[in-house]
Amino acid sequence: MSTPNVAPKKGFKLSQLIYDTRYRSITIQVIAMILVVLGLYWLVNNTIQNLSALGKDFDFGFLSQPAGYDINQRLVEYTSQSTHGRAAFVGILNTMLVAFLGCVLATFLGVIAGVLRLSKNWIVSRLMAVYVEGFRNVPLLLWIIAIFALMTESMPQPREFKVGGDASMMLADSVAVTNRGVYVPGIVFENGFLASPVMNWVILGVILIVSLFVIRIVRRRADVVQESTGVRPTTWYQQLALLIVPVGVVMFLMGAQLQYPYIKGFNFTDGIHLRNSLIALWLALSLYTGAFIAEIVRAGILAISKGQSEAAFALGLRPNRTMNLVILPQAMRVIIPPLISQYLNLTKNSSLAIAVGYMDVRSTLGGITINQTGRELEGMLLMAAFYLALSLAISGVMNIYNNRTQLQER
Repeated sequence: MSTPNVAPKKGFKLSQLIYDTRYRSITIQVIAMILVVLGLYWLVNNTIQNLSALGKDFDFGFLSQPAGYDINQRLVEYTSQSTHGRAAFVGILNTMLVAFLGCVLATFLGVIAGVLRLSKNWIVSRLMAVYVEGFRNVPLLLWIIAIFALMTESMPQPREFKVGGDASMMLADSVAVTNRGVYVPGIVFENGFLASPVMNWVILGVILIVSLFVIRIVRRRADVVQESTGVRPTTWYQQLALLIVPVGVVMFLMGAQLQYPYIKGFNFTDGIHLRNSLIALWLALSLYTGAFIAEIVRAGILAISKGQSEAAFALGLRPNRTMNLVILPQAMRVIIPPLISQYLNLTKNSSLAIAVGYMDVRSTLGGITINQTGRELEGMLLMAAFYLALSLAISGVMNIYNNRTQLQER
């Protein structure tokens, strides 16, 4: 009986780590990891040696020391005797405020400009082209300074709003636009649930989020009924009630009242003071980023086949309904990925606030705090960590929305 010939097993050779495709990728990754670790070790060791040579150590204890400086724009309570950590928190809130307002306004302007640039009206499309090309090709810093100078130099002084003055308030004497900023009515709580006004706003925000979640459940039920019966139930009044009633009841229990600004001495008092630095930064970021978003929206619309519009027109849909119901929902798959990048750019560009004196995290933690404490390494690391965390949060939320707008393949 003959036995089949079995090829002898070959032993492992070191040359296989390079020439064998089964091991080559692992070899490259291991070498790259070793080089990265060595690079990080050299960087950390070099930093420690330099700090030691300067007589410094690596410590975040400065965050608990008194700051000793004022912040003109703040959303929470703060005094010059507060800690550097508190000052950094105030700056973080200011950065998040202008980033949120900028993203909202830039999206609105970008969508409108992107759609109008495709208008068949020559004047409208040319005006939008001038806006887009004008703002995209001029540095953002120049727009920030220009708008700030316009607000500061061309607006009336507060004393001109006195009786017999040349200026007057707008909207039933509730809004005043001055060279020191814009004064608008504010909401005060006479008997809030908590002593801190910020926490009362947090409670309202939580209630609003819960209301929006319930509204979403109502919409989903309406979708189920429509899919099963072909008739969509009327739910707009339920959604409106869920949005207004809970917040209105809580505000009533808190004793919410409007507080109007009024002239007292040489300046306005009460109400909400929107400083020129905030307005200039907000408008400049929104207009500048909105020009880029307009091109993204225009490209997304042009990516949709003309047959979609023709089919909608054949069904009797008007152009505006066709754009809202047919074109834009399909174009969102093309628009959202680059839109995320524009949101991130706007958030990081807000660090230019130092040019007009807006006290964001760059001015507080990355500016005055570093100059006073000499902790430049710790301050820069904290500021970089904040921008990284905020950018990842924005990217994560938008990617979740992007996944929901994508085509679901079988």
